[in-house]
Amino acid sequence: MADPGARERRWSVSPAKADGQPRRPRSIGKVEKRREQRATSVTREKIQEHITNQNPKSHMLKDPKDKLANLLNSKSPTRVFTETNHSQGEAPALSRNPGSPTIQLIEKQQGTKILFRKFSETNWSVDIQPLNKSLVTDSKWKRIDATQEKRRSFLQEFCKKYGGVSRPQSHVFHMVSRIYVEDKHKILYCEVPKAGCSNWKRILMVLNGLAPSAYNISHDAVHYGKHLKKLDSFDLKGIYSRLNTYTKAVFVRDPMERLVSAFRDKFEHPNSYYHPVFGKAIIKKYRPNACEEALNNGSGVKFREFIHYLLDSHRPVGMDIHWEKVSKLCYPCLIHYDFVGKFETLEEDANYFLQLIGAPKELKFPNFKDRHSSDKRTNAQVVGQYLKDLTRTERQLIYDFYYLDYLMFNYTTPFL
Repeated sequence: MADPGARERRWSVSPAKADGQPRRPRSIGKVEKRREQRATSVTREKIQEHITNQNPKSHMLKDPKDKLANLLNSKSPTRVFTETNHSQGEAPALSRNPGSPTIQLIEKQQGTKILFRKFSETNWSVDIQPLNKSLVTDSKWKRIDATQEKRRSFLQEFCKKYGGVSRPQSHVFHMVSRIYVEDKHKILYCEVPKAGCSNWKRILMVLNGLAPSAYNISHDAVHYGKHLKKLDSFDLKGIYSRLNTYTKAVFVRDPMERLVSAFRDKFEHPNSYYHPVFGKAIIKKYRPNACEEALNNGSGVKFREFIHYLLDSHRPVGMDIHWEKVSKLCYPCLIHYDFVGKFETLEEDANYFLQLIGAPKELKFPNFKDRHSSDKRTNAQVVGQYLKDLTRTERQLIYDFYYLDYLMFNYTTPFL
């Protein structure tokens, strides 16, 4: 299914095997014979493997038994509701004082437990519902609307075929932790860093009445101002009602471009967080005979060192949302997104979405670069320059790492 946002990526590296296994250097001859093989030809079992076991060693995992259920048993932090234990001696006293703060707390916890059970037993259907297009009056949006319907249908069919699940159990708060809420226009936006998220948060602030224009909001106000609410800040009832009634949107980007963009932003410019936290650890583990200055300040991380960190199952420091997979940030086969935008067609997708939700006519998606405005935007040509420093096996392993994102959002498999 063709998609205008899914442009060909010619990285000049070897293609993925059907079973997701990385190519060995001695198999280069076979690699060339299979250059045109598409990722969508992989087996159903292998795709399920990637859905259920998303980690840096996914290309070597055993076949799972429970589709997406294993995804929800990760070690990610989550809030869990438990009832307070009381001794038998306290029970009679509580029954004689039904209005006491203690008994009210117990009743509230019991009510939460019932609601949580109801939420957990909900059938998380991936059947897409028609978008409300009553506010779209201009015929110029027909082409974009047609593209949007293809994307929604593609993701729906993918999830139906490979990722069905009905009981998300106790990780609801973690699953919605990246979703921003705008109650006035009933919007849920899942943040995908390096895919236009800064300008999207500016738009949400304008829609929420926090600023008159998206162009007047600084980078620090967007990311550190704490002006916007996230879905995990609500109780289960609030989460449940919004997931079922609000328009849910996610904007994605070609995984390889997004990765290079994150590296350029965080490691090629001064950064008071990423250099001392990530840079120092990366240089210490992956740079032989590193000088004392590099070890002390963490500056000057090379792209290949960054990739070694990314693919290491024993990373010296954890993952970061700027290069985490979209499938683990937004759970697109568990949360039905009404709108799937792409960075490659960001402005027209975003402005069409604003029409759909009834935003003020004068509000347009900003097209400025949030930071490092003098740098060339990361595109296919820029990515190619960075990949030249990697071996074919390393390039293959990057693709394997983002394998699921490539398939879910119908991005053209790079010629690896």
